[in-house]
Amino acid sequence: MKPARGKILVIRGGAIGDFILTLPVLAALRRQFPETRLEVLGYPHIAQLAMAGGLADAVRSIEARALAGFFARGGPLEEKLAEYFSGFAIIISYLYDPDLVFQENVARASTAQFIAGPHRPDEALDEHATAVFLKPLERLAIFDADPVPQLMLAEARAAVPSEGKWLALHPGSGSEKKNWPEQNWRRLIAHFALIPNLNLLLVGGEAEGDRLQRLATALPAGRFQLAQGLPLVELASRLKGCIGFIGHDSGITHLAAALRVASLVLWGSTRQSVWRPRHDHVSIVASGDGAAAGISVEAVVAEAARSLLR
Repeated sequence: MKPARGKILVIRGGAIGDFILTLPVLAALRRQFPETRLEVLGYPHIAQLAMAGGLADAVRSIEARALAGFFARGGPLEEKLAEYFSGFAIIISYLYDPDLVFQENVARASTAQFIAGPHRPDEALDEHATAVFLKPLERLAIFDADPVPQLMLAEARAAVPSEGKWLALHPGSGSEKKNWPEQNWRRLIAHFALIPNLNLLLVGGEAEGDRLQRLATALPAGRFQLAQGLPLVELASRLKGCIGFIGHDSGITHLAAALRVASLVLWGSTRQSVWRPRHDHVSIVASGDGAAAGISVEAVVAEAARSLLR
């Protein structure tokens, strides 16, 4: 089957933050080829954000068992998946493929122009992740793409009650070493509980376990909502209803930033020059020793008052 004229596939695995940091790629493709059908092969529960933001026309699961043959040199290629790849004129892959096995197998099924991108930036080069992910698009004569992830939800929905102001807190991340101690979050929440007309949206997933429930005990009834384990598009809608967001170096923080929610990030040891949100509405609080645990509650209260609660 000949490749469909103008049809583009972006292949992106990884966690939430990796996908958010790749949104500039989708936005640049959308801008350069506005009439082109753009699809994503990735994790549907994450890639649905691109659909909701109008940056992709379709999403297909990368977890399909049929894809396994494409990662074995000379492996058997599932017929329907091979036909799927053959339907694209351009395939841009951010999969880890150091030996080019996946690329070679796709070439067996498709005559598409294949562009390989890095699955992660090389931190030794000290270049921001969004710039690294955009670099492969130079092969398509795209040199001036906006490197700041933006996510405009196609449908805005009421996320939280209209009474009072809502501040979102995400006291977790994909790694405990990135997290601020729970007792510090408890002290911060106790401070916010003293501010009239301020309510808290406590955000988390499976990684947070019972942490949100424990932290909520410091708040009066009616002054908080739990947003735990929500589909990402629904969570994004809830975040959009908040005046600000406080979290760690995490995918949810990158999501809040891409939604243009004023954000405060409690930064740990991860290299800021590579991974921090690039938005001008994001502020960073870090400790001198590079560990999030070293950030004082007083420093967070002061920065929240300056950048979120004005």
